[in-house]
Amino acid sequence: MKKTLLLLASHALVAILGFGAGVYFLPILIAPPAPEVSEVSALASKAQFTGRFRRELAGSDALHWGEGTVSVGPDAISLMGRLAPGPDYKLYLSPSFVQTEAEFLPLKDRMLRVGDVKTFENFVVSMPPGVDLAAYNTVVVWCETFKEFISAAQYR
Repeated sequence: MKKTLLLLASHALVAILGFGAGVYFLPILIAPPAPEVSEVSALASKAQFTGRFRRELAGSDALHWGEGTVSVGPDAISLMGRLAPGPDYKLYLSPSFVQTEAEFLPLKDRMLRVGDVKTFENFVVSMPPGVDLAAYNTVVVWCETFKEFISAAQYR
């Protein structure tokens, strides 16, 4: 009986660890190729605003972070940098700077969801037509599935 319980417990632990590894590694395995540095640089040169993702934000941690330069223009938002890999990342424009889940959630209805972030080293997300960039001041990466703050950059 004791041996059966030990086997069940060890198999359950391995299953949980396997699931966790799958959640972490699957987005990396299915991610499209990152945009070329030349593409990100070209967009950055046309950008109206820039900001920085920093690892030391209050809501960032070892599994949820971003670093690099974010460029915001009328046609696209781009990152020359890296994000912690994860599933279901969304890019938002916020009317005020946020750096935690607790700050993000009350403002979510006033934010503009720009699009999906599918790469973890550099990204380019097309801007919907007619966005008034002056109505916002921060770019936020948010994990929709797990409701996790990833990173933010104030651009003005």
